[in-house]
Amino acid sequence: MAHPTARPATLAVHADDVVNNVTDVAPPIHLSTTFRYHENPDKLTTAAERNFDEEDPTTVEPIYSRVAAPNSARFEAILSSLLQGRALAYGSGLAALNGALVLLNPKNISIGDNYHGCHGVIEIFNRLTGLKKLGLDCPAEELQAGDVILLETPLNPDGTAFDIEHYAQKAHSRGAFLIVDSTFGPPGLQDPFEFGADIVMHSGSKYFGGHSDLLCGVLATKRKDWFEQLFAQRLHLGNNMGNLESWLGVRSLRTLELRVQRASQNATSLVSFLHSALTQSNIPAGNDAEAVSKVLGEIRHASLQTEPWVKKQMPNGYGPVFSIIMKDENLARRLPSKLQYFHHATSLGGVESLIEWRAMSDTRVDRRLLRVSIGIEHWEDLRDDFVSAFKALIA
Repeated sequence: MAHPTARPATLAVHADDVVNNVTDVAPPIHLSTTFRYHENPDKLTTAAERNFDEEDPTTVEPIYSRVAAPNSARFEAILSSLLQGRALAYGSGLAALNGALVLLNPKNISIGDNYHGCHGVIEIFNRLTGLKKLGLDCPAEELQAGDVILLETPLNPDGTAFDIEHYAQKAHSRGAFLIVDSTFGPPGLQDPFEFGADIVMHSGSKYFGGHSDLLCGVLATKRKDWFEQLFAQRLHLGNNMGNLESWLGVRSLRTLELRVQRASQNATSLVSFLHSALTQSNIPAGNDAEAVSKVLGEIRHASLQTEPWVKKQMPNGYGPVFSIIMKDENLARRLPSKLQYFHHATSLGGVESLIEWRAMSDTRVDRRLLRVSIGIEHWEDLRDDFVSAFKALIA
């Protein structure tokens, strides 16, 4: 791994130095899907003489982009350094989950109220392999060797955190494995490996992309044998990330820490303001807090949790996503149309702030809930936007 003593902000800029084969300071875009073999016949290595399953996609000489390609090699080199594990990129977050389940092939999977797409993937495996779904807090005795706990923390859409170390101990006590979906806690905020995760998963479309313009999924593991199997399986399943998307990913990772820290600080400031307004008593008429308290029923975010492990697990910030529960469904439906700086759209993790009436894309949630993904705007402008929108709702 390049630059082993460097900090994450430096790794994001320099971890791919080891794969520099050009003099360009800005990495070039390689769109080719196929690459010429060596011109010297004596240096040609036949397929029978190679073991593709054991080759490292970040260093292998490219032949065909489903095996490896220059842009994805850069992207995965940076990710491996940032995640402190061997990383592979996939075409989407759900493609990454599919890759992990193909690798581990569990009989049972313990899961909570994770992103609804993950439940969809599990339903497909249930039809194909009989994979049985257990609750996240099922008794440990229900887990067998080789089973999986799939923990999403912070949780989509709430933004609340779960104790990784607790679930790692639970899984390992039964010979099971822990996959942590750390999409809402990207590098710099949370390191699941530190607390016992076996595989770390990200929907890289979110913070690794950071500009709402690429689809990507990522798996990382400390185990060399698992990495080799994942690489071989990706080669045959064909769920790679595209060449252009890989280049966009490299561009985005350069500013990962700056974006995530700013957005996380913004979110925590907004949550603090809204929570304070909800908990005030004897609010003067016409005060901003009055408008907040009249329409907002509840706010959820890891920064509001008081368990001591939360600060230990997320020492540098609590994530840029939180959720709000309005007093009724009609208020939730109308709020996005009253905001100026928030796009009413699904997804999250971009530089722009988004809000989604979550009932638009998830059938399971409280219809009063809105998911808020905070961007890198000035937080006071976002605060004022919320207050104006709340006042408009009660006008």
